[in-house]
Amino acid sequence: MPDSKTTQDVYNEGMVRRREILGDAHVDRAEKNKSEFDADFQEFITKYAWGEVWTRDGLDTKTRHCITIAMMAALGKEHELAMHLKATVNTGVSQDDVKEILQQVGIYAGLPAANTAFGIAKKVYAELETKEV
Repeated sequence: MPDSKTTQDVYNEGMVRRREILGDAHVDRAEKNKSEFDADFQEFITKYAWGEVWTRDGLDTKTRHCITIAMMAALGKEHELAMHLKATVNTGVSQDDVKEILQQVGIYAGLPAANTAFGIAKKVYAELETKEV
């Protein structure tokens, strides 16, 4: 049976999932900072990353998020890693999960990548603790 979703449906589902994972404050900031220059790219991310991939049935959200964190750490994408570490409060990925993920990164992607990622995680978790107090 062909998928009857429109491009707008995929975008809308992507925006819902993006907000679920990253939080309204983050998405509102991104939308507010969107310009004519990057508007098409922001739409692309929302449709395809969030609307197509993050909404698939094959993996649950926690597993998908663990994989994303591992890839961001392995690839040295520090800004994206920090963003996704902050989002763990929305996906059920615990600090213990992150420690294990980063151990795997150390073995399979290299100790420098894991060391940098642990430093980012410590900073993010310290910021989150400060906000909770």
